[in-house]
Amino acid sequence: MVIDVKTLESTISETNEKFVITDKPVMELVMEVLQILNKNGKIIINGNDNSCPTTVSVANIITQNILKDTAKTEDISVDSEISDDGRLVSTIEITITKISS
Repeated sequence: MVIDVKTLESTISETNEKFVITDKPVMELVMEVLQILNKNGKIIINGNDNSCPTTVSVANIITQNILKDTAKTEDISVDSEISDDGRLVSTIEITITKISS
């Protein structure tokens, strides 16, 4: 797995602590989110439709496995909206923060 740090750093500053979950492998997403979390101390991860379960998995892996006792889920927001084609699309937003030990 190769992550282009320069591209990631420019993405970090542009997204203002927000990260949109895509269809990449879960552990690749975890590593990208960890880099942002380590830099900023806080991150909001967003998922919609089919990526909602992956969003929850990424948050759980970070807070319960990798950064256990040093990061926490601060807020979870779940919503749904009707798309242009009439489908109901679910969205989830999870805020993760690092905590001082």
